[in-house]
Amino acid sequence: MPSASTKAPTTVGAAPSSPELLSPGAAGYRRMSFALFAAGMATFALLYSTQALLPAVSADFGVTAGTASWTVSAATGALALCVLPMSALSERYGRTTVMNASLAVAVVVGVLVPLAPNVESLVALRALQGAALAGLPASAMAFLAEEVRPKALVGAIGLFVAGNSIGGMSGRIVSGWVAQAFGWRAGLAAVGVMALLCALVFRALLPKARHFTPGTLNPRTLARTVRGHLADPLLLRLYGIGALFMTVFGAVYTVIGYRLVEAPFSLPQGVIGSIFLVYLVGTASSAAAGTLARLGRRGALYLAVTTTAAGLLLSLADTLTAVLLGLVLITAGFFAGHAVASSAVSRTAKRGRAQASALYQSAYYLGSSAGGTLGAVAFHAGGWGGTVLLGLLAVLGVVSITLYGTHAARTQARLVPAGARH
Repeated sequence: MPSASTKAPTTVGAAPSSPELLSPGAAGYRRMSFALFAAGMATFALLYSTQALLPAVSADFGVTAGTASWTVSAATGALALCVLPMSALSERYGRTTVMNASLAVAVVVGVLVPLAPNVESLVALRALQGAALAGLPASAMAFLAEEVRPKALVGAIGLFVAGNSIGGMSGRIVSGWVAQAFGWRAGLAAVGVMALLCALVFRALLPKARHFTPGTLNPRTLARTVRGHLADPLLLRLYGIGALFMTVFGAVYTVIGYRLVEAPFSLPQGVIGSIFLVYLVGTASSAAAGTLARLGRRGALYLAVTTTAAGLLLSLADTLTAVLLGLVLITAGFFAGHAVASSAVSRTAKRGRAQASALYQSAYYLGSSAGGTLGAVAFHAGGWGGTVLLGLLAVLGVVSITLYGTHAARTQARLVPAGARH
């Protein structure tokens, strides 16, 4: 939340009183859920719009998988770099204002992306699109933390993440089938139209913020807030977990198209796009994050990493059934882990929530960028087994961080008097 030095509310997003926080069952909660679900759809559909089309992009421009993967990594990397400055703008001008502007610019850039004459300009436009989208994820998390009852927060964020999974799935399916019939440029154009519709739904349904208090754009204040978050051991662990989970996911879904287009599978572009129907599993696991929270944060994370690791190992088999089941497990584990970690960030940060969420998003999308590029390099060097090895190392990193957190929590519980704990 803003510091004590923030000004009195003067914008539409501010409220002079303290209206009741939203909770499941309320009309405002339902409108908010649908709106942010649509925003999540648009974000992932645009952000990963070229991922299912990478083999076609490689063939058209005559470039390697590693070079083509930059059309994904540039977008996620630019988002990671810009999400913190965008979160600062949301502290001053409001969550809803920044989210609406981000989606609008990203959709406009989406019109230009299919017109790129070469791979260099395609990468540049995708980076611009990723930078535009940066205003949405952290602002959305902060919006939910301010407007939703704490007990309903995990579920609300899970629904937003579920929108991510639906957007990622539908964008890839639509682009895959359209590309098979009309080429990859038409596939990207179709994703742009879908994102435009989602942006219109978001703008129409999102309720006004009732608990937002505008702050300032003081760089020193921002730097102090960021330093405070980076000095928090729990937040640092959550940032690392988000980055590592996304490294696995980015590597797997950047490379899977190249694997399936080759023998023994030799699948056409449309069918490869339909493989992303497994994202429905991510929708379910994200929406069920509130139920998983009953296991405790660390218990839910252990379940997520076990599921992800099992999927990676299963995907090594050279049968389509085994690969699909492996993708199902990887997707379920990833989205569950992401929903748990991101909601824990929102609960942990007592002030500067937009910056706390922005740092998580930065780590998360840097993990995606690194996973996409390193996954392609590993695939080139060692085939699918190389990509799986990279994913298993990232999963091992999540386990190590979670075990360390468990040890640190037990140590603190022994050292801190019961009355001083919080």
